[in-house]
Amino acid sequence: MFRRLLLLAATALSTSAVAAPVDDTVAKAIATMTLEEKAAQLQNTAPANPKVGIPAFDWWNEGLHGLARNGYATVFPQAIGLAATWDAELLGKVGDVVATETRAKFNTKPANADRRIFEGLTIWSPNINIFRDPRWGRGQETYGEDPHLTGTLGVAFVKGLQGPDPSQPKVIATPKHLAVHSGPEAGRDSFDVDPSPQDLESTYLPAFRQTIMEGHAQSVMCAYNSIHGVPVCALPSLMVDRVRKDWGFKGFTVSDCDAVANVHMFHHYRLDAVGAAAASLKGGTDLNCGNTYAALPEAVKRGLVTEAEIDTSLARALEGRRMLGTAFGASSKWASIKPDQVNTPEHRALALEAARKAIVLLKNDNAILPLKQGTRIAVIGPNADDLGVLEASYKGAALNPVTPLDGLRHQFGPQNVTYAQGSVLVDGAAVTMPETAFTADGKPGLKAEYFATSTVTGNPVATRQDRRVDFNFARTSPLPQLDPKSFAARWTGQFVPPGAGRYVLAIDMPACWKDCTRHDEVRLWIDGKPVHQGLLGKQRVEIPYTSDGKPVDFRLELDHYGEDEGLRMMWQAPDQPLFQQALAATANADVIVAMVGLTADLEGEALQVTVPGFVGGDRTEIELPLIQRRLLQALRDTGKPVVVVLTSGSAVTIDPAMADAMLAAWYPGEEGGTAIAETLVGLNNPSGRLPVTIYQKTSDLPAFVDYGMKERTYRFFSGTPLYGFGHGLSYTSFSYDRIKAKAVDIKSDVKVTARVRNSGKLAGDEVVQAYVVPPAAKGPRTMTTPVLQRELVAFTRTSLKPGKDAEINFSLDPRSLSIVARDGTRTVQPGTYKLWIGGGQPGTAPGVWTEFTLQGEAWELPK
Repeated sequence: MFRRLLLLAATALSTSAVAAPVDDTVAKAIATMTLEEKAAQLQNTAPANPKVGIPAFDWWNEGLHGLARNGYATVFPQAIGLAATWDAELLGKVGDVVATETRAKFNTKPANADRRIFEGLTIWSPNINIFRDPRWGRGQETYGEDPHLTGTLGVAFVKGLQGPDPSQPKVIATPKHLAVHSGPEAGRDSFDVDPSPQDLESTYLPAFRQTIMEGHAQSVMCAYNSIHGVPVCALPSLMVDRVRKDWGFKGFTVSDCDAVANVHMFHHYRLDAVGAAAASLKGGTDLNCGNTYAALPEAVKRGLVTEAEIDTSLARALEGRRMLGTAFGASSKWASIKPDQVNTPEHRALALEAARKAIVLLKNDNAILPLKQGTRIAVIGPNADDLGVLEASYKGAALNPVTPLDGLRHQFGPQNVTYAQGSVLVDGAAVTMPETAFTADGKPGLKAEYFATSTVTGNPVATRQDRRVDFNFARTSPLPQLDPKSFAARWTGQFVPPGAGRYVLAIDMPACWKDCTRHDEVRLWIDGKPVHQGLLGKQRVEIPYTSDGKPVDFRLELDHYGEDEGLRMMWQAPDQPLFQQALAATANADVIVAMVGLTADLEGEALQVTVPGFVGGDRTEIELPLIQRRLLQALRDTGKPVVVVLTSGSAVTIDPAMADAMLAAWYPGEEGGTAIAETLVGLNNPSGRLPVTIYQKTSDLPAFVDYGMKERTYRFFSGTPLYGFGHGLSYTSFSYDRIKAKAVDIKSDVKVTARVRNSGKLAGDEVVQAYVVPPAAKGPRTMTTPVLQRELVAFTRTSLKPGKDAEINFSLDPRSLSIVARDGTRTVQPGTYKLWIGGGQPGTAPGVWTEFTLQGEAWELPK
């Protein structure tokens, strides 16, 4: 029987031309399973099946920029920040650390132990969707707007995750979300995308092709949206014909969570769950994140799908588990990774390196940066001292995180740093209450007492001063001696409003939504009066409070029972008292460092937020929110130099006149504050480059729901951006010469050399970028609409000391030089190509032009 299954695994689903070889153990297991047991294994929360040697296993785990949602882990810059490094080698190292820490936690239990959500070895990362529009809230999870940059970094990250041996992957990577997926978030469950064949081939598919064909990703995730009316997870022309036939993919596919249910519930592509399950499995989706595949046995009874087709998908999935060593008693060479290999000094050093390299110097008038050691600094802004700014979305819990305020105090000395929050992020949205809002024992913050029980009873096991109530408790505890599933805390002191007015205090708790047995309870007293007791309900309770500006007693208690993921004390404070507090903090400062931007509370996945400029996790405006613009103007009006540090996951437009210098730091991870401080003082020479275009205004953009690439990204935008893709300054300068391009014919690589020289006075890294302008296409079949302005075809980093130079070598393959016609065909055209090598796009940075000519007939490339 199992021999027949072995054959079926290789040949069933007649639309599939490529299948992975299946081990006899897997085939034997499938042969003994009932149809219901098979369907259960094809859902993300797969039960144990002792008779075939399968422990319980949840396929769902995340590792976008560090192992997520499973306790302390190294937290790297958010993906968009990693993209700003333009460093593929670094991305490979980050992927390797994510895999190591995933294995380290996995190895705390026996190999045959049951695994719940976020404990497995199938990592649903990277997100390689193209960040086509800066309004998309999940764009922070991507590697930016360019297919080549995205694909190159995606390949490196996938290889880092999976390791060098395909037969024994360290973890299995899952590029997502295939394909043409980038908002709006509010309609993602039912949104239909109608990309042209040209945009599909030239923009939306290349990075997926790269991560599969070059990175050898062993899994891939299909998206929520439909394409031309067919839900992607049920689209065989993409999931089978393109992915398996054209690209030779041999791994298993998985749906985005509940995307199979969406096939009937929101897309209305099928009448019920049975039809949706059958259409998705036949359409190329092996695993269902969700439970709709529980309907597969009924689908077999109705004749909508065959058991052989189910066996094929199951064989792919179980073969992945066998290779990982999570089923059938299989072993893994990665079982030797010690459980203590989490957030090691080496891993933390890599997080710092990534944060340093991610910082983009946007402007630096009169070389105001770097600052001198001992400069008196006023740190102002809502993002100066907020844990969420470091961690962003899809994160682990950072151990000893360094906020920008922490970093600046350490670097410049606390005596040289004054601080004020200055404003909220946007009118109507709460931010974390700053240390200045509390006092205890004459110090900023609150007295914190921690208890080794789930309720605030008895004597505390530890007492300390917490500057703010801003914690990530996802499978963690605030102190090593406390059980992550059972502790309590009490914070006491005084609430010190910055002035009279109406405040809205908010208790915020990211509540557990999987494996929950009991939610935490919170109690709050203000001025001796109880204002909240018990559960939070919708995870955030808002408490209006009118203050006369005088301090009042404050007490907050938490009873922690298990899986709720944190606690924050937040507020919406009146504008003028915050402004006045900020201006007072600048009185004796030499320089103002304005920490402004966004947070993952405003931009992110399907958020329940509607405030000016933001809706559902997306943005409606790309400009810095009005309240922060007003704060910047007030700081500018002091006449003191202003350095803006922008933290965000997307392009934010800020009037350059509002600052003497401006840095983009993204969401910089656990060592973000250290990297920012080192950059401001010159210990780190900024070398990041923009992975996105920063447009001048929202009206520069086409409609958000329009997935056509006309007037989108640097490749097709005909206007003048505020800061272009690839832009980034340095504290030193670079020059280029000696460029040569050796071309043979359209089927051969073009060999390119150039020299880059550090012509400045400081050591620094240069990101060398190569852009091609192809010859004008001829004939109706080769006409390109939208018009391609230029295209990134290669990049590299080089470190140079002052006066030193380096030879840069690129090999440009035919695909990188190809163009895509309206009908989606990709060809290399004969003719003369223009090639730019420089530190940014042509005309925006030092660099040199050359030309080369390709001889021969037009050559159509495979899909």
